[in-house]
Amino acid sequence: QVQLRESGGGSVQAGDSLRLSCAASGRALGAFAMGWFRQPPGKEREFVAHISVSGATVQYADSVKGRFTISRDNPLGTMFLQMKSLKYEDAATYYCAANEQSQYGSDWQGAYEYWGQGTQVTVSS
Repeated sequence: QVQLRESGGGSVQAGDSLRLSCAASGRALGAFAMGWFRQPPGKEREFVAHISVSGATVQYADSVKGRFTISRDNPLGTMFLQMKSLKYEDAATYYCAANEQSQYGSDWQGAYEYWGQGTQVTVSS
């Protein structure tokens, strides 16, 4: 079993940047494809990005493509989400998730066995 802990959330203004981190403990990060999801206030949780075990393959939701970058440092045991040009609609609780069954990850939440507790991002216009 792996434990995931997100950090880096906060309150920013529209147009600002923020970097989220997801630290894995209990098992090596390199055993999992990883993903970021978010849940805006009053809405369902939605896919943001996922990254393969090696880091070579990534996929983004259309809403964040070109603004967000997912990456991972397996020896460090940490995954990142660099967010630039933040918009008001990016405000949400952001969750990282680990997928043990696939090398590539998925945009489907049900594919992920392990989840962090979330970190909140607030964007003011």
